[in-house]
Amino acid sequence: MSDETAWTPEYDRTSETLRWLRDKRRSHRSRRNRDLGVIGYSLVLLAGGYGTTFVYRFAKRLEHAAAHGDALEAIRRTLPAGLVLLALSLVVLAARDALWRGPVIVPGPDAAWLLSQPVDRARVLRPYFRLTAGLAVVAGVLCAVAGGILLHLTGLSSLGTGLASCLPAGLCLPLLAVVLALQVERRTSLGIRVRAWTPYAVLLLVMLVAQTGWAAAGHRLPVLEQVELWSGPWGWAAQPVVHAAGGSAHTWPAAVALLVVLTAAATRYAHTVSATVPTTQLRARAATATTVASVMWSVELRAAKLAVSEALGRDGHKSRRRLPTPRSKYLVVMWRDAVALLRAPGRVGSAALWTAAGAATSGLAASLDGRSRVAAVVMALFFGYLAVGQLAESARWEADDLRRSSWSPFRFATLMLHHAIVPAGLGAVLACLAAIPFALKGAGWALLVMPVCALPFAAASIVAAVRGPVRSELLFIGIPTPFGDLSFFVFLFWYAAPLLISVTTLSFALEAVLAHGAGVEALACMVLVSLALTAVLLLGASHLARKLRRH
Repeated sequence: MSDETAWTPEYDRTSETLRWLRDKRRSHRSRRNRDLGVIGYSLVLLAGGYGTTFVYRFAKRLEHAAAHGDALEAIRRTLPAGLVLLALSLVVLAARDALWRGPVIVPGPDAAWLLSQPVDRARVLRPYFRLTAGLAVVAGVLCAVAGGILLHLTGLSSLGTGLASCLPAGLCLPLLAVVLALQVERRTSLGIRVRAWTPYAVLLLVMLVAQTGWAAAGHRLPVLEQVELWSGPWGWAAQPVVHAAGGSAHTWPAAVALLVVLTAAATRYAHTVSATVPTTQLRARAATATTVASVMWSVELRAAKLAVSEALGRDGHKSRRRLPTPRSKYLVVMWRDAVALLRAPGRVGSAALWTAAGAATSGLAASLDGRSRVAAVVMALFFGYLAVGQLAESARWEADDLRRSSWSPFRFATLMLHHAIVPAGLGAVLACLAAIPFALKGAGWALLVMPVCALPFAAASIVAAVRGPVRSELLFIGIPTPFGDLSFFVFLFWYAAPLLISVTTLSFALEAVLAHGAGVEALACMVLVSLALTAVLLLGASHLARKLRRH
């Protein structure tokens, strides 16, 4: 009985089947619970050892910043748009997550065998939905508690009022996100719409980010804020928080009532239809989740990303755009990379968004000093690295399986170096566009500094592509110190070496530019450091590519 409609009460063997499975899985469940207990205990130790100090210092700094009237008013102004931004981000994440996982996800053996037996699908699938909904509510309540504490620390409300105002959002929004994810999981046509609408949703989030920053600078849009606060459950959940912080949301009881009624009705409906998820969808998601879980345990993050990307791209329509074929073999790699990006415009869009984030953080860094400016510079360069890395997927694709490079007229090492050209050129163009607002405000040096950062980032992306399989054995080499075993940090450095080397080196050079007022000497030093770093990284990429080819 492979069809989910084949079950009838006459042939019901649900109780016997589930009882047999519980008996067979008892030893496995006990071992799994022990493993999860060890992992939970380790996480508690890490959170207690490192997180407590960080949280305490963050709370003290937040109280100190809120003591200034300007900072407090800036936080209050950003609440309407900022809270709607967070809620809509949860909507987008839930919809995208449902494309490869979803709230009703069963183990692979259950999807392959159990659902083909004469069992009641409702008794099999609804517990998974209830588990997902329960975990979502727990996470939402924890976030609500954190939000209430933040409101209290900033002086926007008392602790009790802050907790009460955040609780409707913490309870209702996670449940609504689970309901949305279930609909995406159930209906293939809705999944196709989610893939098509994602770029527009991201654009909307970017506009909300801009509105939040505009409000922090003192330029609020009251009419637009009221529209957002009444536009849907994302705004209804924000109204009690805005009111508790002294904002304009006097009709928040009606909004909360609407939110609670909608959540109750939607959750009840979702629980009813949670048993109607097609078996084909369940099997596909179980296979993807199993792959991701297995490679995550082996720290193969690239394999996990590929598995998720394949699931996200399912049922999508691939573009067949082309460019004129070049006559010279020295242009063929650039041509292939450009065509690949032309057929995957989402990567260019992601690179543009990360570039914009880096530019915004750079503007923040220019207005700071001391360690705060250093932190902002590092964050801006990190965003730049992510932006250029989005454009180097072709290099990673061919380094994952060396047989894919058999078309190339070049040796593998030379091919990898050619793969750095398009990311460097397009990354520099995006950085130059992002630098135009700085130039219009008198910082013309940004038109030089920001594009040259794309060169070492492109080279670092190639190094990351050809470094070879993850060396998980570094986690167990054993380097005892008075502060503990450093094996994990050795592995972390190996994994993040291209990022750490490029960002650290450029941060020193960029800090010198900001500290010396962007003088000619500082700019020349920045360019020389960037070019030298690019050359060193390309040499490393060539060496690693030859080593990867030999093995």
